[in-house]
Amino acid sequence: MTLQQLVYFLAVARTRHFTRAAAEARVAQPSLSKQIHALEKELGAELFSRARGNVTLTPAGEALLPVAARILSDVDTARLEVAELVGLRRGRVRVGATPSLCVSLFADVIKRYHDAYPGIQVSVTEGGSRDLVAALEAGQLDLALVIVSPADADRALTVVPVLREELVVASASPLGVTRMRLTDLRDQPLVMFRPGYDLRETTLAACRQAGFEPRFAVEGGEMDAVLRFVEVGLGVAIVPSTVLATRSLHGTPLTPATTRTVALAHRTDVAPTSAGRAFQSVLLAFLRGAEMPSGVHLVEP
Repeated sequence: MTLQQLVYFLAVARTRHFTRAAAEARVAQPSLSKQIHALEKELGAELFSRARGNVTLTPAGEALLPVAARILSDVDTARLEVAELVGLRRGRVRVGATPSLCVSLFADVIKRYHDAYPGIQVSVTEGGSRDLVAALEAGQLDLALVIVSPADADRALTVVPVLREELVVASASPLGVTRMRLTDLRDQPLVMFRPGYDLRETTLAACRQAGFEPRFAVEGGEMDAVLRFVEVGLGVAIVPSTVLATRSLHGTPLTPATTRTVALAHRTDVAPTSAGRAFQSVLLAFLRGAEMPSGVHLVEP
């Protein structure tokens, strides 16, 4: 098995067409087909079904797809790591963060990192923690800031808690109380995140545990949309206190206090690159020196 065969395999899997895959890989179509056949012979299984001109992955192809993607990603990382030995003058780091962090402190961290290492290309992925963890495990990210709990322990990832943030009830105007119980939201219209969003699942679970089904004013938004819906008075939303630092919204803490932990994560079996380690250092230095918004606390090692 060669790396080039895996490149060709991924091209066919992506395009579902041998001719288009050959054009994408800049190789003659017969040569690409020959390499795919050689790979199938070595593995002892067909990777593609070619019935009636339709190219689809076989079960063996489906099994190989994430492994091949991870192998090529790791090879790319190894090449970059060697290149970075010249002194972090060039390279790349792929980082991920949840939407609540992207709309708050993450931009300042990226700016500080870019100022310190202008030759390093920074690729940012915004997504929910579940999606970011999957991207880390697939080798698509080097580092990610994700939400973790003790029950989320995953040996495939190494996580370093960095922040603990309180969840608050965001509203367009003061709610007239210093703290709110979850049951106080029983009759409040809620602005709700899209399905699959971590905060949506957290809010729904907490409300149901408190004995009621929340009433939605509007649902389906990402972080920016949810905050804007709250700003125009459509309802209230449970959000991390971090995001209120840049918004003209009021945050009312919950009682009992509800917090979540933000951690920096990377794959356990792949050490961060030099660029990744530098990013981690910049992030931690920034957090130690930053003035934290109300309800956000640095987690010391």
